[in-house]
Amino acid sequence: MIVIKAGGSEGLDMDAVCADIAALAESGEQVILVHGGSHETNVISEKLDHPPRFVTSVSGHVSRYTDRQTLEILAMVTAGRINKLLVEKLQRLGINAIGLSGLDGRLLEGRRKSTLRIVENGKRKVLRGEYSGKIEQVNVGLLETLLAAGYVPVVAPLAISHDAEALNVDGDRVAAAIGSAMKAEKVIILSNVPGLLRDFPDESTLIPHVSLASAEYHLNHYAKGRMKRKLLGAIEALNDGVGQVIIANGRVTQPLSRALAGQGTVIQ
Repeated sequence: MIVIKAGGSEGLDMDAVCADIAALAESGEQVILVHGGSHETNVISEKLDHPPRFVTSVSGHVSRYTDRQTLEILAMVTAGRINKLLVEKLQRLGINAIGLSGLDGRLLEGRRKSTLRIVENGKRKVLRGEYSGKIEQVNVGLLETLLAAGYVPVVAPLAISHDAEALNVDGDRVAAAIGSAMKAEKVIILSNVPGLLRDFPDESTLIPHVSLASAEYHLNHYAKGRMKRKLLGAIEALNDGVGQVIIANGRVTQPLSRALAGQGTVIQ
């Protein structure tokens, strides 16, 4: 069982990702694809005159401020256009993919975080009206049923709250949560950089191996921007029983094959 997170950042070669997924599935490997959509959501948000707003939490993590209108744009772009076009790519390769979001069948359930505590211009603020959350439960039975029937699930990063509200959730942590719940051997997170860099954005400073024991140190000292979320997701997955997490380059040919061969940052 391999859980793959791809898409969201500009520059990823999704045709190459899908070709690799098809090869894995045809070899008998069970695969779940989690995708993002942040770049395309930003573009559409600008066109709809509701530009994205990114904020930094008091702990230093950067995230999208998700008011209700932003949530609906996310649903339209990620669970709609991106999800269905990825299913189309896989179907063309002979893979019986099925697209769904975390809302469907309560695949991903969590608690809504209605306020955000942020730091802006050196001052602490509280933002209200937030529609994001952290995943607390994965509907393992639904995924097992789909996999047993020969489907490749393609999951958009939306979840449902305990009060039946749609939530924006981080795609990297969705992959970590699904990987943990499904007891995956590996979680592969494809990015628009080769992996964790010691001196971002210098790609020659790739850190090839990180132990779980040293992951917190690397998170605090080397992870910049969205890489913090990826490394945090990796730590969560490994603590919950996933065997290995690989953060790898999604801009190259055969990105999954290269990641499985150890190209990237291997965390275990």
